[in-house]
Amino acid sequence: MIAYIKGPIAYVQDQAVVVDASGVGYLIHVSTSTLSRLPPRGGEVQLFTYHQIGESGQSLHGFLTQEEIRLFTLLISVSGIGPKVASGILSTLSPSQVVISIVADDAAALSKAPGVGKKTAQRVLLELRDKIKTTDSWENGQEAQSFTGLGSVRSEKQDAMDALLALGYGRTEAMQAVLEVAEDGMTADTVIRLALKKLAK
Repeated sequence: MIAYIKGPIAYVQDQAVVVDASGVGYLIHVSTSTLSRLPPRGGEVQLFTYHQIGESGQSLHGFLTQEEIRLFTLLISVSGIGPKVASGILSTLSPSQVVISIVADDAAALSKAPGVGKKTAQRVLLELRDKIKTTDSWENGQEAQSFTGLGSVRSEKQDAMDALLALGYGRTEAMQAVLEVAEDGMTADTVIRLALKKLAK
């Protein structure tokens, strides 16, 4: 198992990059998002890798962060989601946006990715919702659990999000705004006011 590959970039080829590691050129497939953040040719890079072995052959998929590769692995565990579609999702949405979309049950946000229709997006939500909420790797996912509440107890964050939804904002953008501005001890009114300022920008 290849955990990561480190070395200078030899060249870029379509949606892949060739990294020279100790004289061996590794062809590594990357998302558009990863490609845009790579250093120029000759610059050194470290990519965390997923080694795919299938009927059509073998391939390496690279990621700049461990968060991205963990999410990629979760996405391809969904029936009907292959590396190409998973990379498309990560090219369209950041890891935190994907997590929040899943927790917020927002199929429309996931459907923005190429190759992801409504049914595929709903399958992602169905199969990953519980995995995201029970994985300690996802900071935003952990925070987002507070929106589900415990019994009849409602958090200030939940009240703020409900208010934003009533104002016509989408679930994902409302949750993203609340997560970014809310701090311990804040009242719902304060969270709403700060979230609205952020959404207005």
